[in-house]
Amino acid sequence: MARGSQDRNTSAAAAEPAGTETGGAIRQRNERDILEAAERVFSRHGYRGASVQLVAEEAGLPKSNVLYYMGSKKALYVRLLEGVMARWNTMLDDIDEDDDPAQVLSAFIRSKMEMSRQYPEASRLFATEILQGAPFLQDYLRGDLREWVEGRARVFRRWSELGLMDPVDPVSLIFLIWSATQHYADFEAQVLGITGRDHLGDEDLERITGFLVEVVLKGCGVRSNSGSGSRSQPEADSV
Repeated sequence: MARGSQDRNTSAAAAEPAGTETGGAIRQRNERDILEAAERVFSRHGYRGASVQLVAEEAGLPKSNVLYYMGSKKALYVRLLEGVMARWNTMLDDIDEDDDPAQVLSAFIRSKMEMSRQYPEASRLFATEILQGAPFLQDYLRGDLREWVEGRARVFRRWSELGLMDPVDPVSLIFLIWSATQHYADFEAQVLGITGRDHLGDEDLERITGFLVEVVLKGCGVRSNSGSGSRSQPEADSV
């Protein structure tokens, strides 16, 4: 093993508390702490203003640990953004034509709204990256995410063929749900200024979510397929 690798491993191990945790559990915990810290740091400072040292300080770990687990500032940033998208879209990961479109779309909208409420900084961070031309996400957008969207679009088209919803542009529908649900995080200042609020409470968000569900289901002519398999909305902390 190279000397540099030995030093990194030693540094990482030194920062991991002794106890009953397995190496895998320690790694998962440290990576989670680093990603949560990175979300806050990149949201506050942007990519250029952020640094591995700032992330390390926010996470309460040595800089060497961050580099050991994440490799580089760029690799950490890309992993963070890809994780944001995965967290948003997990609700639709395994849908198929036997699912009820009314339940699936309703649960997806509710899940996305909850993500915007819980993780507004992540939503704004992703929006900033896209507005800048997505310089760090082109491979992901043209690869994994494009494939994911095409897979959901096939299911939506099949629902239309089965008469469970009107023929709609499925990709535009996904864009619509993304944008409508993320608006309340990305443009929070606008929303609060226009409504004269200092924050949106749980009742406000439930009302907004209900409105979005109604607009999407009615606009797409969705008809419930109650005899098919259904999927329930996941708990927010499992998304």
